[in-house]
Amino acid sequence: SSQNMSEEFAEAARQLKKEAPKIQFGKIDVTHQHDLRKEFNIQEFPTVKLFVDGSREDPIDCKGVRQASAFITWVKRRTGPSTVLINSTDQAEAIIHADDLAVIGFFKELHNDSVEVFCETAKDVPEMPFGMTASEDVCDNYGIQKNTLVVFKKGKPVHNEVLEDGRQNKLDLTRIIKTFTLDLVTEYNLETSVKIFDVPVENHILLFTPTNSETFNEIYENYKSAAVEFRGKIMFVLVNTNETRNGRVFEYFRIREVDVPAVRILNLTSDAKYKMPADEVTVENLKEFCQSYLNGKAKLHLSSEEIPEDWDKMPVKVLVGKNFDRIVF
Repeated sequence: SSQNMSEEFAEAARQLKKEAPKIQFGKIDVTHQHDLRKEFNIQEFPTVKLFVDGSREDPIDCKGVRQASAFITWVKRRTGPSTVLINSTDQAEAIIHADDLAVIGFFKELHNDSVEVFCETAKDVPEMPFGMTASEDVCDNYGIQKNTLVVFKKGKPVHNEVLEDGRQNKLDLTRIIKTFTLDLVTEYNLETSVKIFDVPVENHILLFTPTNSETFNEIYENYKSAAVEFRGKIMFVLVNTNETRNGRVFEYFRIREVDVPAVRILNLTSDAKYKMPADEVTVENLKEFCQSYLNGKAKLHLSSEEIPEDWDKMPVKVLVGKNFDRIVF
């Protein structure tokens, strides 16, 4: 909420006053400042912008940061170096074990495009520590031969991304890294819904099933297996149909009890929905569905009510999804 964010913002200001007194904090109530609201195109609340070197042009937007600690890191990485330079294996180990997640860039030399993209990515992911190294000893210790970004979770490497100049951009890397803040499959609930939308992956696949059914374990294992292959491209979400608080999600996808287990893909940008053509939730069917979606071959799913019997009796015709195209076009 705005109130909560305001408190976290104030807490960050207090802490940074000691560490970085040059950074000034201010807040504006745009209900009274219409000119400023218009000038900076403020659409949602709260909005946080960082102005650099006294310039009103192109301030930097701070998105998706909710905690004071992450906010402090975000500001520091924007105004100073965004990653820690690692010179020894001990130093690398300290960063890897300091937090649940850590991201380390291993490079042959510290001046190329990949390093730049890595440092830019670090600015956008303040929730976790970033380090980079060009030390041969450190690279050898982790068995790294090429320019590589490695995500460590609870001290163990969980993802290696070889960095080739010009192949990845900041958004690609941010997407991959942020998916590790969630499990491979995330069960949808009030708490996780915020995290799900924080990860910049626009394709979500949802499995609707009761978690207490006899077939649940088998279906869930299949779902997890398929998720490995599409990490960073499609987010895998589980919706427990026994949970009454998920009612709005079923309504949105028009899922009825007779439909479950059901699998849908949602594109957050276009709001387009796709239904898995196969009924059985097998690894094969899931992979085929995801791949056909990513290749742009999946059929759009227009959920529709049945056509009412008396739809054309009156001067104003009753249209539903199933007769809309035929009648209108």
